[in-house]
Amino acid sequence: QVQLVEAGGGLVQAGASLRLSCAASGRTFSSYAMGWFRQAPGKERDFVAAISSSGRATYYADSVKGRFTISRDNAKNTVFLQMNSLKPEDTAVYSCAADAQHELPHGRIYEYDYWGQGTQVTVSS
Repeated sequence: QVQLVEAGGGLVQAGASLRLSCAASGRTFSSYAMGWFRQAPGKERDFVAAISSSGRATYYADSVKGRFTISRDNAKNTVFLQMNSLKPEDTAVYSCAADAQHELPHGRIYEYDYWGQGTQVTVSS
C-alpha cells in the first residue's frame, strides 16, 4: 500500500508560480511512475504531467508544456510539480498518483493505482 500526501496549493494571481509536492510512503517509491492530474469544478479529471521511476523521462499535457515541470527525489520519496506562468484556467484540485505496474511516464489515468487527496490551486485574473 502506498499513501500519497500533496502540499503546496494556494491562491495566486495570474502569472505567478507555485510548487506542489507529493510525499509518498513505502519503500518501493523509486520503482513507480508518478503522475499529476487535476480536476476543475464540474469537469473530469485531466492528466497534467508524469515522470518515470528513474526521473529521466517526463511527459506533459499540451496545455502545460513549457510552463510546468515535473521532477522527483527518490531519496526523499517525493515528486514535485513546478508551475510557472499560471493562468486562471489552471484552477483545479491537483492530485498526484502512483503507477505500481509501469516505470515509464504516461497519461492513462485508469492505470494509476494510488492517489493522494489533492490540493487546491486557484489562479485569479
